Parts: sequence; structure tokens; C-alpha cells
Amino acid sequence: MSFIQYLKDKRFFLTLYVILMLFVSLIMIVNDDWELASQNLLYTHIFCFFFASLYVIIGYYYRRSFYLKLQNLIDSKQEDFHIAMPEPQSYEQALYIQLIQKVHAHHAEQLQKLVLEKRDHQDFIMSWIHEVKLPIAASHLLMENSTGKTTDFLVDKLEDELSKIDNYVEQALYYSRIDSFSKDYFITDVSVQNIVKNSVKKYAKYFITKRIRFQMDEGENFVQSDSKWLAFIINQIITNALKYTIEGGGISVLIEEDSKEKRLVIRDTGIGIKQEDLYRVFERGFTGTNGRSHSKSTGMGLYLAKQMALKLGHDISMQSQEGKYTSVTIHFPKMRNYYHFN
Repeated sequence: MSFIQYLKDKRFFLTLYVILMLFVSLIMIVNDDWELASQNLLYTHIFCFFFASLYVIIGYYYRRSFYLKLQNLIDSKQEDFHIAMPEPQSYEQALYIQLIQKVHAHHAEQLQKLVLEKRDHQDFIMSWIHEVKLPIAASHLLMENSTGKTTDFLVDKLEDELSKIDNYVEQALYYSRIDSFSKDYFITDVSVQNIVKNSVKKYAKYFITKRIRFQMDEGENFVQSDSKWLAFIINQIITNALKYTIEGGGISVLIEEDSKEKRLVIRDTGIGIKQEDLYRVFERGFTGTNGRSHSKSTGMGLYLAKQMALKLGHDISMQSQEGKYTSVTIHFPKMRNYYHFN
């Protein structure tokens, strides 16, 4: 920091000094004769200028060390600059240093968050590529070994593989859009039964192939939600139920309501979930014992369902007993403000 720059910083003090000296000079001229006043003015200005200059020069050299260290820190491009900040010489400087350290800490936190999100995204993409290649490879094998097989059989098997691909593509699409959710939702009164029925129709072939019974309450129940995103949530839950329900089992849908919320309960008579896995089923990429033993899985379906439910102002919970059942409940709280979704 040069002396000229320091004087610029002291411009308000220097302005005050000039105004005060003009005022003192005016008072002395008015109250004394000119010859006496001129001598008094000269001495007064000399001494005041001397002490003011002394104050400015001492202050400059006192502050200079702080600014030099700060300038050297800027020029050095040191990454951990927030640690090497010079000791503050005033309360104002201390506040600025605290602000810089706070901004740096926030920036580091956001950067770490972005790094983790990028890593999770890369992990998902790698897992997704691996999973989507399986039905593609299976389709090629079906075509290569189609000799002696009927057209209906081949179409049926290819349809199964295309359905798997479609489900993986849908997961990837919603995963890529989950961060921009606030720009892509429309809350209306949605018929839960209609969405469930559409989901069952979508996976009707699996119900028929595995001879899984389906049961749902009659009538219509409405909840406030986004039909597209809620349909995806229900699809993921029903897909999971179909995946882990043995042949001849059943899936039932029940609507419950009390003064605080409505609940959509989807229960299957599948293989259930181990208690040690139950609290982790909504974690990103978690497949659990069932996912490893019974089926390949990206572990993203229930994670996406949970995240989207929370963004819609809903919630999802799960109860299960290994070897007996799994029950997934979507909670629709009443009296919510949808303008605060993110």
C-alpha cells in the first residue's frame, strides 16, 4: 500500500481537519486584530499541521505491515490463504477477516458437495450403463438363438427386455431432473386409484406371468400432488413389489386417512427385508441382501421415490418382516404450502 493510497483512505479525516482549521481561523480573525491574528494563525496552523502529519505518518507505517502481508498473500496465490491471514490491527479488519473466512468455509462446503454429487452421478452412470447393457445383451442372444423358437415366444421375451430398458431409462431421466424439480411440477387434486390402476396396467404382464393377485379398495380418493411425479413414485414401489414377490403371491393397495394425513399403503407378500437393511432401503445405491441375492439392481428406484416424495411435501416409510411381507406407505400430510417446494 503506497502513502498516496493511504491518504486517499484518510480523505474524510483530512477533510475534517481542513474544515476545523478554517473554522478556528475564522474565529481568530473575527475576535482579534489582523496583526495579532496573523501570528496566532501561523503558529496554530504550524502546530496543528505538524501533529496531524505525525498522526497520518505514524498511522501509515502502523497499518503498512498489515497491508503488505495482505498484498503478499494475494500475490502468492496460496490455496490456504484463509489460514495465513495477517493479524488484524482494528475491529474493522477483524470483521473483514471473519467474513473472508466464513465465505471461504461456505465455498469449500459447496465445492465438497458438488464433488460428492459428481461422484454419485458418475457412480450412477456407471451402474446404469452396466444394468442397461444386460437386457441389450439378452436381446442379442435371443435373436442369435432364435432358431426353432416361435415368433410369439421371441416377441414376448424381447418385450420383457425392452421393458427393463424402459425402466432404466425412466430412472435416469428422473434422476437427471430431480435437482430442477421446482421448475417442473404442477400440484392438483390427483386420483390415487387412477394412478395405481395405470401402474398395474403398465406391469400387467408381470402380474400375469407370476400369477400375482392384486387387490385395491374401490372408490376414488384424491390427494394434492403432481400426477406425473407421483406416478413415477408408485411405479417404483410396485416394480419393487413385483420383483421380490414370489409366484402366486399378492399385492394389495389400501387408502387410509386421519385428521393429519392420507396414506397410500402398498403391501406385498414377498420375501421381505432383513431388519438390518430396513433403515437403509432409501439410501442412494443401496441394494441390500435381497438386491444382491435375487436380482441385479442399481439401488436407485426407492432412493428416487423417497427424494421426489419429500420434494412434493409427502413422505415414504416402510415396514417389513423377512419371509412374510413388505409394506410401503406414502404419506400425504394435510394443510401444506406448495409454494415452498424446492
